[in-house]
Amino acid sequence: MNKYVVILLMFFSTLSVADTLYITLEKDNALAVVDGETGKLLKTVPLGQRPRGIAFSKDQTHLYVAASDDDTIQILDATTLKVVGHLPSGDDPELFKIHPNGLWLYVSNEDDNKVTVIDLQKKIAIAEIAVGVEPEGIAIAQDGQWVVNTSETTNMVHWIDPQDQLVKDNTLVDPRPRAAEFSVDGQWLFVSSEIAGSLSRIDVSNKQVSAKLHFKIAGVDDELIQPVGVLAHPNNELLFVALGPANRVAVVDIKTMTVKKYLLVGQRVWNLAFSPDMKRLYTTNGVSNDISIIDVDKLKVTKSVRVGHYPWGIAVKDESGESSSASSLRLEPSKP
Repeated sequence: MNKYVVILLMFFSTLSVADTLYITLEKDNALAVVDGETGKLLKTVPLGQRPRGIAFSKDQTHLYVAASDDDTIQILDATTLKVVGHLPSGDDPELFKIHPNGLWLYVSNEDDNKVTVIDLQKKIAIAEIAVGVEPEGIAIAQDGQWVVNTSETTNMVHWIDPQDQLVKDNTLVDPRPRAAEFSVDGQWLFVSSEIAGSLSRIDVSNKQVSAKLHFKIAGVDDELIQPVGVLAHPNNELLFVALGPANRVAVVDIKTMTVKKYLLVGQRVWNLAFSPDMKRLYTTNGVSNDISIIDVDKLKVTKSVRVGHYPWGIAVKDESGESSSASSLRLEPSKP
């Protein structure tokens, strides 16, 4: 086994399994709070209109939520869940990511064909980056060197250099790219394409597509297979892909770009998140109004939890007091 994988597994084995899930409810204009270990719905908190993207600040003291129809990102106190401020997100914020430095937030503005960069300390927009038509997904490399944005109508991945907040390269991918995700070693970028029903693996070194996977599920019409959310396991071997109205999560072997297993979850699965100890995978299922809990070791769905109308985004808080974000880890592969 690779040296850095062993170190990673040892790290996670010391973590507590205690975690709390925060799920945006697009139709309820609310936030559902769920105990990750028991799957119990703890409470529901009102939010702005059409909440979607969600993420914790680096120190987990604040929770950021994109209230898309209010054209703002709300800042919530992570303890009281009360709104304590707003960020100037631009029109129709949907997906966003926070840079590993904890200072910059990148949000895609679908209606304006741009990515807005927000300074989290000053609470001001410091850059507006022109990208393709209908920008959607945002991904940031763990070393912070690249920020990428997918444009749904232009069918491109835009490579943004955070040093000067400018687009430095573009990669053409299959129709309607949605989510993007870097591998933990930084070698690959994975992009889901909703209309094509495919996943592209892009070599970060040359920004070229090196492999593609077209999903096929027995008994499911191809037009229902619409890949959206993508999540890389820190073992650098597995990738989980939400397949929308196919009601499945695909477990993908990163190296061979083949499907190891399809997991049946709720209806219209959108987004994915891990528990801090990597034992559980959570999915938000928009049409069935629930989340699914998956045993990662067994690759088996263990529970469904009703949370409210149209669950969309999900953020996980590590209650052990240690950082649970895979993006906070810096992994060094062993040399051959």
